[in-house]
Amino acid sequence: MNTLIRGQKLPIFSGSGLPHNRIAAQIARQARIIGEETQFAVVFAAMGIKFDVARFFIQGFEESGVLENVALFLNLADDPPVERLMAPRAALTLAEHLAFSLNMHVLVILTDMSNYCESAGMIHGSEGSITQMPILTMPNDDITHPVPDLTGFITEGQIVLDRELYGRGIYPPIAGLPSLSRLMKDGIGPGMTREDHAHLASQLFEAYAHVRDLRALASVIGEEELSPLDANYLKFGREFEERFLRQGEHEDRTIAQTLDLGWSVLSVLPRDELHRMTEEEIERHYRG
Repeated sequence: MNTLIRGQKLPIFSGSGLPHNRIAAQIARQARIIGEETQFAVVFAAMGIKFDVARFFIQGFEESGVLENVALFLNLADDPPVERLMAPRAALTLAEHLAFSLNMHVLVILTDMSNYCESAGMIHGSEGSITQMPILTMPNDDITHPVPDLTGFITEGQIVLDRELYGRGIYPPIAGLPSLSRLMKDGIGPGMTREDHAHLASQLFEAYAHVRDLRALASVIGEEELSPLDANYLKFGREFEERFLRQGEHEDRTIAQTLDLGWSVLSVLPRDELHRMTEEEIERHYRG
């Protein structure tokens, strides 16, 4: 629903205590370029982290066998502050060398970037690329704080972590509605992911937005006062969060599996509620 494409900057907005480090490590372990056998590397920089967090990253990469494909830049909390300023610059310098000198495709993950966000992207005439996922912790979960607010102007979207979902045990606790990828349309569809991807994502967004409105209404009048169709939407909301959003930390889903799962949860709704889909797509994928 928020596709990361080559050359994009897509930050993860998190808060204190939310599992952004686990998500970052999982992204580094499972990152791949769909349908291509190309040189691919991950540059991972962590600034101001505790020793046990650094050990978590190293051990996780060693055990999964991806360490040989990952360049790690670690600045610990008790290291000199000047190193904290140098770490992301050194990481991006290496990323630029790998991408634009060696023509590799590079994913850069930077945590915690609350005081830093640098440019990345693609250069005309070079086969390599840099794709960046900085992680920012928002003070008091405030997305209007200057750091995340200004970051939104220099990136192409954001992934937002939700404390309420996390409190209910849903991992990764990615908030469906405030998250977006502004370049998604350039990296999905026939020949890249699947022809139904754009309409499916749009339909899931629309249905989940309606669920959030219904939950607010039900908290006032009671769920028993809602219509049968509204009850169907609430069921869809539970399925969406428990089956589509929820993904095990070591569950490596393909894009096709995720799209099929999206159709599975949409099939909770009546067919005539799928306003964003074509009849051909509904005939091929709807399971209701």
